[in-house]
Amino acid sequence: MIRLEPLKQVEAGVLNVAYHEAGPADGPPVFLMHGFPYDIHAYAEVAPDLAARGCRVIVPYLRGFGPTRFVDAATPRSGEQAALGADLLALMDALAIPRAVLAGYDWGGRAACVVAALWPERCCGLLSFNSYNIQDIANAMRPDSPENEHRLWYQYYFHSQRGRNGLAQDRRAMARLLWRLWSPTWRFDDAAFERTAVAFDNPDFVDVVIHSYRHRFGLVAGDPAFADIERRLAGQPKITVPTISFDGADDGVRPPAPASQHASQFAGPRQHRLVQGVGHNMPQEVPQVFANAVLELVRGIDRL
Repeated sequence: MIRLEPLKQVEAGVLNVAYHEAGPADGPPVFLMHGFPYDIHAYAEVAPDLAARGCRVIVPYLRGFGPTRFVDAATPRSGEQAALGADLLALMDALAIPRAVLAGYDWGGRAACVVAALWPERCCGLLSFNSYNIQDIANAMRPDSPENEHRLWYQYYFHSQRGRNGLAQDRRAMARLLWRLWSPTWRFDDAAFERTAVAFDNPDFVDVVIHSYRHRFGLVAGDPAFADIERRLAGQPKITVPTISFDGADDGVRPPAPASQHASQFAGPRQHRLVQGVGHNMPQEVPQVFANAVLELVRGIDRL
């Protein structure tokens, strides 16, 4: 089983970020961003494939996951979308990478969308699972259909103290359940789960996760340091960079949507694709499809 080792560490913004890097230092840079409740090993097969094909691949642990740590104990343990985007931008700055292809899903896809939307000069191509992944917090209390609402039970659970206690009590059991529900056709084994589950032992994991799922519904305040970014995101900024977006036909979190549903939020070239037999963790379920899409974006840079 592939493990993304060794890890590097760099101070970037409010974090000391742990990340895996592979491929030639002068290759086109690609950031691969994981989601919740996953870790960098969602890209265990994608990263070496891209590195072997000449990309400089960087796979960071998000705030609250794995060996990534906050530099200052006083920093709020925020999981808001602005923080995730700011973390990615700070990591790019720390590594002196002016522009890169940004690829991700779930929380990581949201970070990539935030940077692509607000700092398009830093993103030369975007791969986003679930299309436009920037939260519309102002309208978060508008109910969806009952069919879609029941998929989000875990978010409503985390709004309560009981839910926070439940996550703190057995974060592995919660994550394993979500893996099964979100990717019902993916047959992962115990070894694959345990390879990732150690990332949930991060001391900030519970605080960051709970804040994320409460903030997106407007139930708690954000970190004041990110207030300006959140204000800009509230305008639902358009994404103008070249984009490939995906939905999984078997995604247990978000049902697949036609490209037209999010078309108005993309002002640049975009292709949207539905992947049959795939749930929510696309890069780990179909790594070759994900890697090939990243390479499409990389080759598009070369043609500019």
